[in-house]
Amino acid sequence: MERHLRLSPEVRNALEDGQPVVALESTVIAHGLPYPTNLESARQMEATVRRHGAVPATVALLGGQIRVGLSDAELVHMASAKGIHKVSCRDLPVVVAQGRDGATTVAATATIASWAGIQVFATGGIGGVHRDPSFDVSNDLPTLASVPVAVVCAGAKSILDLRATLEWLETAGVPVIGYGTEEFPAFYSRHSGLAVDVRVDTPQEAASIVHTGHSLGLAAGQLIVVPIPQADELVAE
Repeated sequence: MERHLRLSPEVRNALEDGQPVVALESTVIAHGLPYPTNLESARQMEATVRRHGAVPATVALLGGQIRVGLSDAELVHMASAKGIHKVSCRDLPVVVAQGRDGATTVAATATIASWAGIQVFATGGIGGVHRDPSFDVSNDLPTLASVPVAVVCAGAKSILDLRATLEWLETAGVPVIGYGTEEFPAFYSRHSGLAVDVRVDTPQEAASIVHTGHSLGLAAGQLIVVPIPQADELVAE
């Protein structure tokens, strides 16, 4: 594992010194948004993490090497290069073995964050159970159930079957924690009509649940859902 995984000096030093580190995905950079909006967003995400006193660790694959923490030049490459592979967990051995560039999904990013010793990962929205066919289940869900990483996001994408997604998480033992809300948000909508497992209103409350999960030795992570700001919400219709 160690020969395939490279932490940036900043991320490595932060982890060794016990400083907070937040993992960030790269699929939104390479596949989610057009250039140059994707680059602007990547820089803004890292700046937001820094502004709140943590070290950002954007995850990607470059030349088959798993990278945790990118330079600005590497962010530019991820935002502008062609042929960057979309990498979920099943794709990791393929892209590493073939020495290719890859942008990590929620599942792959959470997995790599766990390998690196990072306990918090922030993203936009997770995948889930699709409406049709219902057996189409995102790899994000079983990954949440098997890696001890807290994933902070704006819920799951509203095109999914959100009720089935929450049932899947319940069965897999993943607690859904609403930050400042008792309702599960639907990515670009604040509302889904579905309840979270527990509401917290401070970072300390959320952190206490995450730390307790680690101390109990549970395999699953935690899903911390934060509704999109009301000013940025899209009308559900």
